[in-house]
Amino acid sequence: MLFPTLDFAIFFLPVLILVWTAGQASNEWRKIILLLASWVFYGVWDWRFVALLIASAAINWSIAARIDARLARDQAAQPWLAIGVAANLAILGWFKYYGFFVTEVAGVLAGLGWSRDLPVIEVILPVGISFFTFQGMSYLIDVARRDTRPATFLDLTLLMSFFPHLVAGPIVRASHLVPQFASKPRLTRGMVASAIILIIWGLFKKTVVASELSVALVDKVFFDPSAQTGLDLLAGAYGYAVQIYCDFSAYSDMAVGLAALLGYRFPRNFLSPYRAASLQDFWRRWHISLSNWLRDYLYISLGGSRGSIWFLCRNLMITMLLGGLWHGAKWTFLIWGALHGGVLAMERLWRQWRPAGWPTLPAPLAVLMIFHIVVVGWIFFRADTLAGALDYFVQLWAFRPGVALASPLLVGLIGVGMAIHFTPPNLLPAMARRVATWPAPVLGLAAAGAVLLIDAMRFEGVAAFIYYQF
Repeated sequence: MLFPTLDFAIFFLPVLILVWTAGQASNEWRKIILLLASWVFYGVWDWRFVALLIASAAINWSIAARIDARLARDQAAQPWLAIGVAANLAILGWFKYYGFFVTEVAGVLAGLGWSRDLPVIEVILPVGISFFTFQGMSYLIDVARRDTRPATFLDLTLLMSFFPHLVAGPIVRASHLVPQFASKPRLTRGMVASAIILIIWGLFKKTVVASELSVALVDKVFFDPSAQTGLDLLAGAYGYAVQIYCDFSAYSDMAVGLAALLGYRFPRNFLSPYRAASLQDFWRRWHISLSNWLRDYLYISLGGSRGSIWFLCRNLMITMLLGGLWHGAKWTFLIWGALHGGVLAMERLWRQWRPAGWPTLPAPLAVLMIFHIVVVGWIFFRADTLAGALDYFVQLWAFRPGVALASPLLVGLIGVGMAIHFTPPNLLPAMARRVATWPAPVLGLAAAGAVLLIDAMRFEGVAAFIYYQF
Protein backbone atom coordinates (compact mmCIF):
# COMPACT_ATOMS: atom_id res chain seq x y z
CA MET A 1 0.00 0.00 0.00
CA LEU A 2 1.66 3.21 -1.19
CA PHE A 3 1.12 6.48 0.70
CA PRO A 4 0.22 8.61 -2.37
CA THR A 5 -2.67 6.40 -3.52
CA LEU A 6 -6.43 6.28 -3.11
CA ASP A 7 -6.15 2.88 -1.42
CA PHE A 8 -4.05 4.37 1.36
CA ALA A 9 -6.45 7.32 1.78
CA ILE A 10 -9.35 4.87 2.15
CA PHE A 11 -7.32 3.00 4.78
CA PHE A 12 -5.98 6.01 6.69
CA LEU A 13 -9.09 8.16 7.11
CA PRO A 14 -11.08 5.56 9.11
CA VAL A 15 -7.98 4.86 11.22
CA LEU A 16 -7.59 8.57 11.94
CA ILE A 17 -11.26 8.87 12.96
CA LEU A 18 -11.13 5.75 15.15
CA VAL A 19 -7.94 6.87 16.90
CA TRP A 20 -9.37 10.26 17.84
CA THR A 21 -12.85 8.95 18.83
CA ALA A 22 -12.79 5.37 20.13
CA GLY A 23 -9.17 5.79 21.12
CA GLN A 24 -9.97 8.67 23.44
CA ALA A 25 -11.74 6.34 25.88
CA SER A 26 -8.54 4.52 26.76
CA ASN A 27 -4.92 4.90 25.75
CA GLU A 28 -4.57 1.10 25.63
CA TRP A 29 -7.45 0.86 23.18
CA ARG A 30 -5.86 3.61 21.13
CA LYS A 31 -2.64 1.62 20.85
CA ILE A 32 -4.54 -1.57 20.00
CA ILE A 33 -6.37 0.26 17.19
CA LEU A 34 -3.05 1.51 15.83
CA LEU A 35 -1.49 -1.95 16.11
CA LEU A 36 -4.35 -3.66 14.27
CA ALA A 37 -4.31 -0.95 11.61
CA SER A 38 -0.55 -1.45 11.19
CA TRP A 39 -1.03 -5.18 10.69
CA VAL A 40 -3.73 -4.52 8.08
CA PHE A 41 -1.38 -2.07 6.33
CA TYR A 42 1.46 -4.59 6.29
CA GLY A 43 -0.78 -7.54 5.50
CA VAL A 44 -1.84 -5.99 2.20
CA TRP A 45 1.50 -7.18 0.79
CA ASP A 46 1.42 -10.63 2.34
CA TRP A 47 -0.58 -11.63 5.42
CA ARG A 48 1.89 -14.37 6.26
CA PHE A 49 4.53 -11.82 7.21
CA VAL A 50 2.32 -10.26 9.89
CA ALA A 51 3.20 -13.36 11.90
CA LEU A 52 6.88 -12.54 11.32
CA LEU A 53 6.33 -9.04 12.73
CA ILE A 54 4.64 -10.45 15.82
CA ALA A 55 7.28 -13.15 16.29
CA SER A 56 10.11 -10.61 15.92
CA ALA A 57 8.53 -8.36 18.57
CA ALA A 58 7.94 -11.33 20.89
CA ILE A 59 11.57 -12.45 20.61
CA ASN A 60 12.91 -8.96 21.34
CA TRP A 61 10.47 -8.39 24.21
CA SER A 62 11.29 -11.67 25.96
CA ILE A 63 15.05 -11.27 25.56
CA ALA A 64 14.92 -7.64 26.76
CA ALA A 65 13.12 -8.86 29.90
CA ARG A 66 15.95 -11.33 30.57
CA ILE A 67 18.59 -8.68 29.95
CA ASP A 68 16.85 -6.34 32.40
CA ALA A 69 16.51 -9.11 35.01
CA ARG A 70 20.23 -9.87 34.85
CA LEU A 71 21.12 -6.18 35.11
CA ALA A 72 18.86 -5.84 38.15
CA ARG A 73 20.90 -8.60 39.84
CA ASP A 74 24.20 -6.97 38.74
CA GLN A 75 24.90 -9.92 36.48
CA ALA A 76 26.38 -9.78 32.98
CA ALA A 77 23.71 -9.33 30.35
CA GLN A 78 26.00 -9.82 27.36
CA PRO A 79 25.08 -13.48 26.73
CA TRP A 80 21.39 -12.63 26.36
CA LEU A 81 22.21 -9.56 24.29
CA ALA A 82 24.31 -11.72 21.96
CA ILE A 83 21.43 -14.19 21.64
CA GLY A 84 19.01 -11.37 20.84
CA VAL A 85 21.24 -9.76 18.23
CA ALA A 86 21.94 -13.17 16.69
CA ALA A 87 18.20 -13.91 16.50
CA ASN A 88 17.52 -10.65 14.67
CA LEU A 89 20.45 -11.22 12.32
CA ALA A 90 19.26 -14.77 11.67
CA ILE A 91 15.84 -13.50 10.59
CA LEU A 92 17.43 -10.85 8.39
CA GLY A 93 20.02 -13.25 7.00
CA TRP A 94 17.56 -15.97 6.08
CA PHE A 95 15.13 -13.75 4.24
CA LYS A 96 17.59 -11.30 2.70
CA TYR A 97 20.93 -13.06 2.19
CA TYR A 98 20.28 -16.79 1.84
CA GLY A 99 19.92 -16.70 -1.95
CA PHE A 100 23.01 -14.53 -2.39
CA PHE A 101 25.08 -16.81 -0.16
CA VAL A 102 24.04 -20.01 -1.94
CA THR A 103 24.68 -18.47 -5.37
CA GLU A 104 28.14 -17.20 -4.43
CA VAL A 105 29.17 -20.50 -2.77
CA ALA A 106 28.02 -22.41 -5.85
CA GLY A 107 30.08 -20.08 -8.03
CA VAL A 108 33.20 -20.58 -5.92
CA LEU A 109 32.79 -24.37 -5.92
CA ALA A 110 32.29 -24.37 -9.70
CA GLY A 111 35.45 -22.28 -10.11
CA LEU A 112 37.38 -24.86 -8.10
CA GLY A 113 35.98 -27.66 -10.23
CA TRP A 114 33.71 -28.95 -7.45
CA SER A 115 30.36 -28.51 -9.09
CA ARG A 116 27.62 -29.28 -6.57
CA ASP A 117 23.85 -28.90 -6.60
CA LEU A 118 23.27 -26.80 -3.50
CA PRO A 119 19.74 -26.62 -2.05
CA VAL A 120 18.01 -23.55 -3.41
CA ILE A 121 14.83 -22.41 -1.67
CA GLU A 122 12.77 -19.56 -3.07
CA VAL A 123 12.66 -17.06 -0.19
CA ILE A 124 10.25 -14.13 -0.46
CA LEU A 125 11.71 -10.91 0.95
CA PRO A 126 9.34 -9.28 3.46
CA VAL A 127 8.88 -5.56 2.84
CA GLY A 128 10.87 -3.39 5.24
CA ILE A 129 12.57 -6.30 7.04
CA SER A 130 15.84 -4.37 7.40
CA PHE A 131 14.06 -1.56 9.21
CA PHE A 132 12.16 -3.55 11.81
CA THR A 133 15.06 -5.94 12.54
CA PHE A 134 17.43 -3.00 13.05
CA GLN A 135 14.82 -1.45 15.31
CA GLY A 136 14.66 -4.65 17.35
CA MET A 137 18.44 -4.80 17.70
CA SER A 138 18.71 -1.16 18.76
CA TYR A 139 16.03 -1.75 21.40
CA LEU A 140 17.94 -4.68 22.92
CA ILE A 141 21.23 -2.77 22.90
CA ASP A 142 19.59 0.28 24.50
CA VAL A 143 18.11 -1.91 27.26
CA ALA A 144 21.52 -3.51 27.85
CA ARG A 145 23.16 -0.08 27.98
CA ARG A 146 20.38 1.17 30.32
CA ASP A 147 19.54 3.88 27.78
CA THR A 148 15.89 2.81 27.82
CA ARG A 149 13.59 0.85 30.08
CA PRO A 150 12.01 -2.41 28.85
CA ALA A 151 8.71 -1.73 27.10
CA THR A 152 5.46 -3.60 27.54
CA PHE A 153 4.70 -6.19 24.87
CA LEU A 154 1.99 -3.95 23.39
CA ASP A 155 4.29 -0.92 23.23
CA LEU A 156 7.19 -2.83 21.69
CA THR A 157 4.97 -4.54 19.13
CA LEU A 158 3.46 -1.19 18.20
CA LEU A 159 6.93 0.39 17.99
CA MET A 160 8.10 -2.26 15.52
CA SER A 161 4.81 -2.40 13.55
CA PHE A 162 3.71 1.27 13.50
CA PHE A 163 2.70 1.73 9.87
CA PRO A 164 3.98 5.29 9.17
CA HIS A 165 7.61 4.11 9.51
CA LEU A 166 7.26 0.33 9.21
CA VAL A 167 8.45 -0.32 5.66
CA ALA A 168 10.97 2.46 4.96
CA GLY A 169 11.83 4.24 8.18
CA PRO A 170 12.87 6.47 9.75
CA ILE A 171 14.30 4.00 12.27
CA VAL A 172 12.62 5.47 15.35
CA ARG A 173 14.25 4.32 18.58
CA ALA A 174 12.35 3.00 21.57
CA SER A 175 13.67 5.84 23.75
CA HIS A 176 12.03 8.33 21.38
CA LEU A 177 8.65 6.72 20.65
CA VAL A 178 7.77 4.40 23.55
CA PRO A 179 7.53 7.30 26.08
CA GLN A 180 5.05 8.91 23.68
CA PHE A 181 2.92 5.76 23.91
CA ALA A 182 2.68 6.17 27.69
CA SER A 183 -0.18 8.67 27.56
CA LYS A 184 -2.83 9.85 25.15
CA PRO A 185 -1.31 12.46 22.84
CA ARG A 186 -2.77 15.88 22.11
CA LEU A 187 -3.26 17.05 18.56
CA THR A 188 -2.47 20.76 18.28
CA ARG A 189 -3.28 23.10 15.42
CA GLY A 190 0.45 23.46 14.83
CA MET A 191 0.90 19.68 14.49
CA VAL A 192 -1.97 19.49 11.99
CA ALA A 193 -0.59 22.37 9.92
CA SER A 194 2.92 20.92 9.93
CA ALA A 195 1.60 17.46 9.01
CA ILE A 196 -0.44 18.78 6.08
CA ILE A 197 2.52 20.78 4.72
CA LEU A 198 4.84 17.76 4.99
CA ILE A 199 2.36 15.37 3.36
CA ILE A 200 1.64 17.74 0.46
CA TRP A 201 5.35 18.45 0.01
CA GLY A 202 6.09 14.74 0.02
CA LEU A 203 3.27 14.02 -2.44
CA PHE A 204 4.69 16.54 -4.90
CA LYS A 205 8.25 15.22 -4.62
CA LYS A 206 7.17 11.62 -5.04
CA THR A 207 4.39 11.73 -7.61
CA VAL A 208 5.49 14.63 -9.82
CA VAL A 209 9.31 14.49 -9.67
CA ALA A 210 10.58 11.07 -8.49
CA SER A 211 8.05 8.83 -10.23
CA GLU A 212 8.34 10.55 -13.61
CA LEU A 213 12.15 10.58 -13.52
CA SER A 214 12.08 6.89 -12.63
CA VAL A 215 9.70 5.76 -15.36
CA ALA A 216 10.68 8.10 -18.21
CA LEU A 217 14.45 8.32 -17.73
CA VAL A 218 16.31 6.45 -15.00
CA ASP A 219 14.80 2.96 -15.43
CA LYS A 220 15.34 3.05 -19.19
CA VAL A 221 18.91 4.32 -19.00
CA PHE A 222 20.02 1.76 -16.41
CA PHE A 223 18.22 -1.11 -18.15
CA ASP A 224 20.62 -0.98 -21.12
CA PRO A 225 23.39 1.65 -20.86
CA SER A 226 24.98 0.52 -24.15
CA ALA A 227 21.88 1.62 -26.06
CA GLN A 228 21.96 5.18 -24.68
CA THR A 229 23.67 8.35 -25.77
CA GLY A 230 26.22 10.15 -23.62
CA LEU A 231 23.79 12.93 -22.73
CA ASP A 232 21.14 10.41 -21.70
CA LEU A 233 23.61 8.57 -19.47
CA LEU A 234 24.71 11.84 -17.87
CA ALA A 235 21.09 12.89 -17.39
CA GLY A 236 20.31 9.45 -15.98
CA ALA A 237 23.07 9.70 -13.36
CA TYR A 238 21.95 13.17 -12.23
CA GLY A 239 18.33 12.10 -12.58
CA TYR A 240 18.82 9.20 -10.20
CA ALA A 241 20.53 11.45 -7.65
CA VAL A 242 17.42 13.66 -7.75
CA GLN A 243 15.02 10.71 -7.89
CA ILE A 244 16.39 8.88 -4.84
CA TYR A 245 16.47 12.09 -2.81
CA CYS A 246 12.94 13.16 -3.78
CA ASP A 247 11.64 9.59 -3.41
CA PHE A 248 13.09 8.77 0.00
CA SER A 249 12.77 12.21 1.55
CA ALA A 250 9.15 12.24 0.32
CA TYR A 251 8.46 8.99 2.17
CA SER A 252 10.10 10.38 5.31
CA ASP A 253 8.14 13.65 5.06
CA MET A 254 4.86 11.78 4.69
CA ALA A 255 5.77 9.37 7.50
CA VAL A 256 6.50 12.28 9.83
CA GLY A 257 3.27 14.00 8.75
CA LEU A 258 1.08 10.92 9.14
CA ALA A 259 2.54 10.18 12.58
CA ALA A 260 1.87 13.80 13.60
CA LEU A 261 -1.80 13.49 12.57
CA LEU A 262 -1.99 10.46 14.87
CA GLY A 263 -0.41 12.50 17.68
CA TYR A 264 3.22 11.30 17.59
CA ARG A 265 6.49 13.00 16.70
CA PHE A 266 9.15 11.39 14.51
CA PRO A 267 12.71 12.69 14.11
CA ARG A 268 13.76 14.40 10.91
CA ASN A 269 15.46 12.05 8.44
CA PHE A 270 16.93 14.40 5.79
CA LEU A 271 18.65 17.78 5.94
CA SER A 272 19.68 18.90 2.41
CA PRO A 273 22.37 16.20 1.99
CA TYR A 274 23.71 17.58 -1.31
CA ARG A 275 24.76 20.75 0.52
CA ALA A 276 27.48 18.75 2.28
CA ALA A 277 31.08 19.91 1.84
CA SER A 278 32.45 16.56 3.10
CA LEU A 279 31.22 12.99 2.97
CA GLN A 280 31.11 12.94 6.76
CA ASP A 281 28.71 15.89 6.60
CA PHE A 282 26.70 14.11 3.88
CA TRP A 283 26.04 11.25 6.30
CA ARG A 284 24.91 13.73 8.94
CA ARG A 285 22.25 14.87 6.46
CA TRP A 286 21.27 11.73 4.50
CA HIS A 287 19.00 9.05 6.03
CA ILE A 288 19.89 10.45 9.43
CA SER A 289 18.22 7.65 11.40
CA LEU A 290 20.29 4.97 9.62
CA SER A 291 23.57 6.89 9.80
CA ASN A 292 23.01 7.50 13.53
CA TRP A 293 22.20 3.80 13.96
CA LEU A 294 25.40 2.75 12.19
CA ARG A 295 27.41 5.23 14.26
CA ASP A 296 25.93 4.39 17.68
CA TYR A 297 25.54 0.62 17.38
CA LEU A 298 28.26 -0.43 14.95
CA TYR A 299 31.02 2.18 14.57
CA ILE A 300 31.25 2.97 18.29
CA SER A 301 30.97 -0.72 19.19
CA LEU A 302 33.95 -1.43 16.92
CA GLY A 303 35.98 1.16 18.83
CA GLY A 304 35.03 4.34 17.01
CA SER A 305 37.81 6.89 16.89
CA ARG A 306 39.62 5.43 19.88
CA GLY A 307 43.11 4.28 18.99
CA SER A 308 45.28 5.04 15.98
CA ILE A 309 44.16 6.75 12.78
CA TRP A 310 44.42 3.40 10.98
CA PHE A 311 42.15 1.79 13.56
CA LEU A 312 39.63 4.59 12.95
CA CYS A 313 39.84 4.09 9.17
CA ARG A 314 39.31 0.36 9.60
CA ASN A 315 36.19 1.00 11.65
CA LEU A 316 34.85 3.43 9.06
CA MET A 317 35.40 0.93 6.26
CA ILE A 318 33.76 -1.95 8.16
CA THR A 319 30.81 0.26 9.09
CA MET A 320 30.18 1.42 5.54
CA LEU A 321 30.68 -2.06 4.04
CA LEU A 322 28.06 -3.42 6.41
CA GLY A 323 25.90 -0.36 5.69
CA GLY A 324 26.10 -1.25 2.02
CA LEU A 325 25.26 -4.89 2.74
CA TRP A 326 22.26 -3.73 4.82
CA HIS A 327 20.72 -2.39 1.62
CA GLY A 328 20.84 -5.77 -0.09
CA ALA A 329 22.79 -8.88 -1.01
CA LYS A 330 24.51 -7.53 -4.13
CA TRP A 331 28.12 -6.71 -4.97
CA THR A 332 27.00 -3.29 -6.17
CA PHE A 333 25.86 -2.37 -2.66
CA LEU A 334 29.17 -3.57 -1.20
CA ILE A 335 31.12 -1.45 -3.70
CA TRP A 336 28.88 1.52 -2.89
CA GLY A 337 29.67 1.01 0.80
CA ALA A 338 33.39 0.59 0.07
CA LEU A 339 33.44 3.84 -1.92
CA HIS A 340 31.84 5.76 0.93
CA GLY A 341 34.03 4.09 3.53
CA GLY A 342 37.18 4.78 1.50
CA VAL A 343 36.36 8.46 1.00
CA LEU A 344 35.43 8.87 4.67
CA ALA A 345 38.78 7.32 5.62
CA MET A 346 40.67 9.57 3.18
CA GLU A 347 38.95 12.62 4.67
CA ARG A 348 40.15 11.63 8.13
CA LEU A 349 43.68 10.91 6.87
CA TRP A 350 43.84 14.26 5.08
CA ARG A 351 42.56 16.06 8.15
CA GLN A 352 45.29 14.36 10.19
CA TRP A 353 48.18 14.85 7.78
CA ARG A 354 47.32 18.02 5.84
CA PRO A 355 50.46 20.17 5.77
CA ALA A 356 50.26 23.28 7.92
CA GLY A 357 49.30 26.36 5.98
CA TRP A 358 47.70 24.52 3.07
CA PRO A 359 44.48 26.25 2.04
CA THR A 360 41.18 24.44 2.28
CA LEU A 361 39.03 23.91 -0.77
CA PRO A 362 36.47 26.73 -1.23
CA ALA A 363 33.05 25.61 0.05
CA PRO A 364 31.26 25.68 -3.36
CA LEU A 365 33.98 23.51 -4.92
CA ALA A 366 33.93 21.13 -1.96
CA VAL A 367 30.14 20.78 -2.24
CA LEU A 368 30.44 20.14 -5.99
CA MET A 369 33.16 17.53 -5.47
CA ILE A 370 31.26 15.64 -2.76
CA PHE A 371 28.08 15.73 -4.83
CA HIS A 372 29.83 14.05 -7.76
CA ILE A 373 31.43 11.43 -5.51
CA VAL A 374 27.93 10.66 -4.26
CA VAL A 375 26.60 10.51 -7.84
CA VAL A 376 29.31 7.98 -8.78
CA GLY A 377 28.23 5.91 -5.79
CA TRP A 378 24.58 6.15 -6.83
CA ILE A 379 25.42 4.52 -10.19
CA PHE A 380 26.64 1.41 -8.36
CA PHE A 381 23.69 1.65 -5.97
CA ARG A 382 21.12 1.78 -8.79
CA ALA A 383 22.63 -0.75 -11.20
CA ASP A 384 21.06 -4.21 -11.08
CA THR A 385 24.41 -5.98 -11.50
CA LEU A 386 28.09 -5.17 -11.18
CA ALA A 387 28.50 -5.75 -14.92
CA GLY A 388 25.70 -3.27 -15.55
CA ALA A 389 27.37 -0.63 -13.36
CA LEU A 390 30.74 -1.06 -15.09
CA ASP A 391 29.04 -0.90 -18.49
CA TYR A 392 27.39 2.34 -17.43
CA PHE A 393 30.78 3.91 -16.70
CA VAL A 394 32.29 2.58 -19.94
CA GLN A 395 29.44 3.97 -22.03
CA LEU A 396 29.48 7.27 -20.14
CA TRP A 397 33.22 7.59 -20.80
CA ALA A 398 32.67 6.87 -24.51
CA PHE A 399 29.95 9.56 -24.52
CA ARG A 400 28.24 8.69 -27.78
CA PRO A 401 26.65 11.76 -29.42
CA GLY A 402 22.92 12.34 -29.70
CA VAL A 403 20.00 12.51 -27.31
CA ALA A 404 16.87 10.36 -27.16
CA LEU A 405 15.45 10.34 -23.63
CA ALA A 406 16.63 13.53 -21.92
CA SER A 407 13.82 15.76 -23.13
CA PRO A 408 13.56 19.39 -21.95
CA LEU A 409 10.74 18.27 -19.63
CA LEU A 410 12.92 15.66 -17.91
CA VAL A 411 15.91 18.00 -17.67
CA GLY A 412 13.53 20.56 -16.20
CA LEU A 413 12.33 17.99 -13.63
CA ILE A 414 15.93 17.35 -12.59
CA GLY A 415 16.28 21.11 -12.10
CA VAL A 416 13.03 21.23 -10.12
CA GLY A 417 14.24 18.38 -7.93
CA MET A 418 17.51 20.15 -7.19
CA ALA A 419 15.62 23.38 -6.47
CA ILE A 420 13.42 21.46 -4.01
CA HIS A 421 16.54 20.08 -2.35
CA PHE A 422 18.11 23.52 -1.94
CA THR A 423 15.05 25.22 -0.47
CA PRO A 424 15.90 26.89 2.87
CA PRO A 425 15.61 24.44 5.80
CA ASN A 426 13.24 26.79 7.63
CA LEU A 427 10.81 27.15 4.69
CA LEU A 428 8.39 24.37 5.63
CA PRO A 429 8.27 25.21 9.37
CA ALA A 430 7.62 28.86 8.45
CA MET A 431 4.82 27.83 6.08
CA ALA A 432 3.34 25.58 8.79
CA ARG A 433 3.32 28.41 11.34
CA ARG A 434 1.49 30.62 8.88
CA VAL A 435 -0.99 27.92 7.86
CA ALA A 436 -1.71 27.18 11.54
CA THR A 437 -3.37 30.60 11.82
CA TRP A 438 -5.95 29.79 9.13
CA PRO A 439 -9.51 28.77 10.13
CA ALA A 440 -10.05 25.02 10.01
CA PRO A 441 -12.43 25.08 6.99
CA VAL A 442 -9.97 27.17 4.99
CA LEU A 443 -7.13 24.85 5.93
CA GLY A 444 -9.13 21.79 4.89
CA LEU A 445 -10.15 23.30 1.54
CA ALA A 446 -6.61 24.45 0.83
CA ALA A 447 -5.21 20.98 1.60
CA ALA A 448 -7.82 19.28 -0.60
CA GLY A 449 -7.13 21.76 -3.41
CA ALA A 450 -3.37 21.17 -3.18
CA VAL A 451 -3.82 17.39 -3.35
CA LEU A 452 -6.12 17.69 -6.38
CA LEU A 453 -3.63 20.02 -8.08
CA ILE A 454 -0.77 17.60 -7.52
CA ASP A 455 -2.94 14.76 -8.80
CA ALA A 456 -3.62 16.77 -11.97
CA MET A 457 0.10 17.53 -12.42
CA ARG A 458 1.37 14.02 -11.90
CA PHE A 459 1.95 11.59 -14.71
CA GLU A 460 0.43 8.13 -15.09
CA GLY A 461 0.98 5.79 -12.16
CA VAL A 462 3.13 6.02 -9.05
CA ALA A 463 6.34 3.98 -8.87
CA ALA A 464 6.98 2.07 -5.66
CA PHE A 465 9.23 3.78 -3.13
CA ILE A 466 12.87 2.86 -3.69
CA TYR A 467 13.45 1.90 -0.05
CA TYR A 468 10.54 -0.55 0.00
CA GLN A 469 12.98 -3.14 -1.35
CA PHE A 470 15.17 -2.86 1.74
